[in-house]
Amino acid sequence: MALMKTKFNLKRRVKLAQGLWFMNWCCVLAGIALFSMGIFLKIELRKRSEVMDNEESHFVPNSLILMGALACALNAFAGKICYDSLDPNKFAKWKPMLKPYLIVCLLFNVFIFFTGVVCFLTRGSLESTLAHGLKNGMRYYKDTDTPGRCFMKKTIDLLQIEFKCCGNKGFRDWFELQWISNRYLDFSSKEVKDRIKSNVDGKFLIDGVPFSCCNPSSPRPCIQLQVTNNSAHYSYDHQTEELNLWPKGCKEALLNYYTSMMSSMGGMVFLVWIMEMAVMIGLRFLHTCLESIANPEDPECESEGWILEKSLKDTIKSSWELVKGMGKLNKVETAGGEGGDKEAGVATVS
Repeated sequence: MALMKTKFNLKRRVKLAQGLWFMNWCCVLAGIALFSMGIFLKIELRKRSEVMDNEESHFVPNSLILMGALACALNAFAGKICYDSLDPNKFAKWKPMLKPYLIVCLLFNVFIFFTGVVCFLTRGSLESTLAHGLKNGMRYYKDTDTPGRCFMKKTIDLLQIEFKCCGNKGFRDWFELQWISNRYLDFSSKEVKDRIKSNVDGKFLIDGVPFSCCNPSSPRPCIQLQVTNNSAHYSYDHQTEELNLWPKGCKEALLNYYTSMMSSMGGMVFLVWIMEMAVMIGLRFLHTCLESIANPEDPECESEGWILEKSLKDTIKSSWELVKGMGKLNKVETAGGEGGDKEAGVATVS
């Protein structure tokens, strides 16, 4: 028994074709929106590629761009089919293409659903990417004279100012690395020598942070050096007083920014997926109800449309049998090839 079998007269077929035509062009507009979102997200990721460890984060924008382009092409094609279905003579040329087209639509909808899921699950991989990228970026902050790294100081400073953050996990990350270039250190100074000697790796470490960590909204002048030294500043206790540095780490700030953006895009992707599924089901009804017209010369006659020719259980069963049959055929062909090789070998020996 066919799944969701429905009767259609001429009026219902025309309404179905017109409704699908409209929905297809709505999906084209949605495809343009997806394509634009993919471009926007790719640009946003490219802006901060220096603090990202790998290219895996570009899977989502690349998928959105591809999905948007495919949605525009497939739905524009389907819109043409729906328009021509109102004329039996024009529709005749599209009949052989509809089944393959519906299979392509099914695969496309699987791809849309998968991309939507990835949009919501990308936080973990993005967190690891940002953690490694920011750590490397901070390490190269002082290399203003090194080709290929001279831009990193500006990148990190602008990032901390724009996202109101400091360090990777927090401002204390700056205490663990040398962020002041050697060219600005006076190596004849006893303080500099003592700090370098006290460090195993011979680095100049201080309890200070770059100026970009300062919160301009704080009423107190920024304390960016000797942050943990209470005696170095008047009326100051770094353990109890709210510091005038950004408390949030840049990893958390960037992660919240990108995940909220991708979550919004994921919601849009699922909305497009629902629209595409509705269009695909409608196209299937249109295809079957037009094919089942008993008398093509009488457009007023009734016809039946369905989603699956058999029940869901029977369709799955027959599909599985078909796959098993193809597997057996491949085994027979392989065995036949091996037998032929053996016979040829025997004939050669004799």
